[in-house]
This record gives sequence, C-alpha cells and structure tokens, in this order.
Amino acid sequence: MKYISYLLIIVGVIFLSVFGYQYYQNEQNTKNSLAEAQNRIAQGQENNEKDKGASSDTSDNNNNNSESLQVDDGEAFATLDIPKLGKTLPIVEGTDPDSLDKGIGHLSNSVLPGENEQIVLSGHRDTVFRNFDQIEVGDQFTVNMPGGSHTYEIRETEIVPEDDTSVIREMGEEALVVTTCYPFSYVGSAPDRFVTYAYPVD
Repeated sequence: MKYISYLLIIVGVIFLSVFGYQYYQNEQNTKNSLAEAQNRIAQGQENNEKDKGASSDTSDNNNNNSESLQVDDGEAFATLDIPKLGKTLPIVEGTDPDSLDKGIGHLSNSVLPGENEQIVLSGHRDTVFRNFDQIEVGDQFTVNMPGGSHTYEIRETEIVPEDDTSVIREMGEEALVVTTCYPFSYVGSAPDRFVTYAYPVD
C-alpha cells in the first residue's frame, strides 16, 4: 500500500511538472509574439509618418498607404486590446495549432480590419482567452494594426457546436467575430464554441 502511495505522488509530480512547463512555454510564446507584433505596429506607424511627410512635398504620392498588409502564416502582425479583461494580446496569422500556441489566430481566408467584411479571430480559452467568461454584450475590442487602430463593440454572442461552420460567412458589412472553446471550464477538448460578434464604433 505504501508503494502505491509513493507511485501516486510521483505520477502527480510528473503531471504538475508537465502542466507547469506547458504553461510557461505558452506564456513565453505569447510574450514573444506580442513583442513581434508591437514592433511591427511601431514600424508601420513610423513608415506612415514618413509617407505623410513625403506626400506634403509631392502630389504624386497619394497611394502610398493603399497597399494591403502582407503577412505570412505564423507571423504576429497586430494586437487585440480587451479593456474588460485588461489585456493586450498578439494576433498571429493562421489558426493552425502552431499559430494558436503563439497568440490569437486570424483566419487567413477572412479579411483584415478596414476591409468591410467579416474578420475572424480564434484563441484558446485556457491561454490567451483565459477569463473570457466575463465578456458580454457592450464590451469592446480594439485591433491595433501597422496602419492604425480599429475599435469594435460586441452586439451579440452565441454558443454553437464546434463543427458549425455557418459562423464563417460573408456578412455584407465589417464585423469582428471572436471565437473560443466552450464551456470555459470544460476539461479536455470542448464540444462547443463561444462566439462574439462586434461591429465598428463610429
């Protein structure tokens, strides 16, 4: 009986060590991605200021800021402010497991802020979207990009099965759709998704 107790203690220590390492690794990945995104935003702002200065001297420079932002899979290129939670989180291109380990994933076949259609962001409930159960209608998100910031207000939330693809669709207007796993306290692979629909604030 004594040996069984020792074995259970050892197994418990191993599980705690693995969990602790994974938690630390996720925190580091998010921290590194946030630094990468903030650096890219700062560079974009600096370039915008240079473009404005150049356009004041020449009349042929009106389209400098009209080029679409180019991002590679796994690249952190923007941040998401969630005032309700007091968080600023990195947005990474792609929603594959590697990208979601770095921060909030941007669904590649959805548009970017300012392009007047559906923008889809996803993240894990136990990493970047920890405490997301506090989010409700009326709360705001701000997406900070190299070209500027875009603020959205949540007007609607819903819970759908994980295989419900109707969430991703053309909406005919700009909408920021943010999704995460649900229930929030579920142990293992959660069966549903919590979805928020936020729209631009004038």
